[in-house]
Amino acid sequence: MATPRPAPWIRRARCGDAAALTRIAHAAKRYWGYPEALIELWSADLTVSGEFVDAHPVYCAVRGTDVLAFYALSRSADVVELEHMWVAPTHMGNGLGARLFEHAIATARSLGGSLLRIESDPNAEGFYRRMGARRIGEVAARPRGRVLPLMIFDLGAPDGDSAA
Repeated sequence: MATPRPAPWIRRARCGDAAALTRIAHAAKRYWGYPEALIELWSADLTVSGEFVDAHPVYCAVRGTDVLAFYALSRSADVVELEHMWVAPTHMGNGLGARLFEHAIATARSLGGSLLRIESDPNAEGFYRRMGARRIGEVAARPRGRVLPLMIFDLGAPDGDSAA
């Protein structure tokens, strides 16, 4: 009989995690079938540096020494931006993303934010909707002509519902 694997736990990312975080971001983007030319175009946006990790609230889900997923936040006034949220494809669909997003919500609230702003990949919009975010518009993206869903999660309401 196989020994059950321990559940992943969430910890603050460290500078030395940057390469693993970058690998996860690239792999998760590739999971959606984007052509390699687009992955290359977005490479800088998908790359997480040690300096970025040191300067932002970045948390990762780990099992043992393996990083499985992560998110990163930034803040401007009372709006917190979800800069990154990526789950390694081999760990998608098992609730890890939901757990990580709930952790991001708690972190954003602890930063004093009233709204969490999300520029979502179109493939992740359904996930964020299920988590309680709502679409409020679109933002221009690369390549020219591409748009991303712009979503918000109301941090003042525990379930994400907003009266606005």
